[in-house]
Amino acid sequence: MADIPTFLKDAKNLLTEQGFTTSDTWYHGTSSALVDSIQEQGLIRSGDRALKDAAKKTMATIGNNYTESIEPIFLTQSKELAFYWAEQTVRDRSVRVEGDEQPVVFAVTLPEAQNAQVKPDVGAASLLLVKEGENFMAYLAGIYQENGFGAPEIDLMKADRMEYLSTLGMAYFNENISASCLNVIAD
Repeated sequence: MADIPTFLKDAKNLLTEQGFTTSDTWYHGTSSALVDSIQEQGLIRSGDRALKDAAKKTMATIGNNYTESIEPIFLTQSKELAFYWAEQTVRDRSVRVEGDEQPVVFAVTLPEAQNAQVKPDVGAASLLLVKEGENFMAYLAGIYQENGFGAPEIDLMKADRMEYLSTLGMAYFNENISASCLNVIAD
């Protein structure tokens, strides 16, 4: 398990026998290279322009067409889980974008009407069937075990959609999020 900064360790306050509790605050993990843009424009669905442009350029060099997909904004109720996704973003960007980037976690506090639109990320089932998903499940098991719980057990094909939120901490929001709803979590 990665060294999670102490100021992001919140699972001890969120984990129960039923999984992670939720509140009106969500978290989003990203790269330090994107902080200024996010603070100015907010979180934009499929908003990592540098990665999209790099993928488009790569596909053009091998003669394939590239069609951008519009993905929702991925959220979680735990700073520790957001940190995992921030590390993945930094890793993914390091393959295509030069620079010294660090994981960053944003707190996302939505107005009540928008908060009600946060949904469990059932689409994560496909992610969890590949190597990246195995890595996440190992990270998640470490968090559970560090907090006195057994590793989470979930049958991805039969799980109730709320289990994706409570057990795995995976949620999404299908609109852009205003910068006024965001704060960088710092120690």
